[in-house]
Amino acid sequence: MINKKHITGIVLAGGKSSRMGTDKGFLRLNEKTFIQHSIDALKPLVSKIIIVSDNPDYDTLGYKRVTDTIKNAGPVAGICSGLEASKTDYNLVLSCDIPLIKTKILEKLIINTDTDPDIVQIESHGKTMPLIALYKKRCGRVFSNLLKNDERRLRMVVNQCRVKNIPLDHHDMNATTNVNTKEELKQLEDAHND
Repeated sequence: MINKKHITGIVLAGGKSSRMGTDKGFLRLNEKTFIQHSIDALKPLVSKIIIVSDNPDYDTLGYKRVTDTIKNAGPVAGICSGLEASKTDYNLVLSCDIPLIKTKILEKLIINTDTDPDIVQIESHGKTMPLIALYKKRCGRVFSNLLKNDERRLRMVVNQCRVKNIPLDHHDMNATTNVNTKEELKQLEDAHND
């Protein structure tokens, strides 16, 4: 397995959260903020954590924070900024709206990487998840070039890189649930209180 000193954790906490009406990273599940769930899942596997957000409130967590170089360009810009700020070849990228994520899921990305793919991403419920993925730093160039050409669609950019998908076992799939609305958060809370 790749030594953690060669891996940086990049948490994407940008985004307007228009459907939620508030910054998703600070929402809580089981007494812990969403961003803390992401950080806790990453910590055992990485040497450094970078938070990509324009919100200075994240500085209280004590990690390096970078802002999007190109504003309002979604996760493509967030990943690009994170990769530019990273000093390591390997980068675990995670959005901050996946509060059930576990270290063992992220570990699958590291175990399954090899020299060939630029991106190793989770596949869950038949969908690829570029926001639960291991990116090589060299992808930054592809992201940067496409951003400059006004490409904002993450899947489009990812598909310009060499990608490997890691399908999850059925019992691990709920760990990739992302929360976009107050209703989804309530469903998650209810499921955890049963």
